[in-house]
Amino acid sequence: MKDKKILAAYFSCTGTTARVANEVAKAAGADLFEIKPAQPYTAADLDWTVKGSRSSREMADEHFRPEIADRVGNMAEYGVVFVGFPIWWYVAPRIIQTFLESYDLSDKTVVPFFTSGGSGAGKTDAILHKCCPAAHFLPSIHLSVNVTAEGLKKQLSALKF
Repeated sequence: MKDKKILAAYFSCTGTTARVANEVAKAAGADLFEIKPAQPYTAADLDWTVKGSRSSREMADEHFRPEIADRVGNMAEYGVVFVGFPIWWYVAPRIIQTFLESYDLSDKTVVPFFTSGGSGAGKTDAILHKCCPAAHFLPSIHLSVNVTAEGLKKQLSALKF
């Protein structure tokens, strides 16, 4: 881990994934980057129980890519990219696909991690791999909101990147 510059990028609407991403960054010695939508989500946008809500419409269209507000200016410097997100409809939110497709991640190691109230990763790995097929993907990691940097250090030391 020490010989490659590491980035922990994350998308979080409620702060849950942000807290976990901060712990990942501490444990991995990574720089932190928040993936922000160009148009922020409102509470109504995130109401998954409403079929017409913004998040419901985005997730219903596999080709939809929400615009991102900012870019990582020095992505070429990173050898390892952790990408964190909440699980929506058993997959990563579409903005994660936007993020991955926005960069040349060839020969980089991508480590997806997610938070969830109970859902698993579903088809997340298969979908994300298609976004940057020349990257080396590790399997998605489900992280609890209560995860600590100490606990993560042990878990991350077992990863091969």
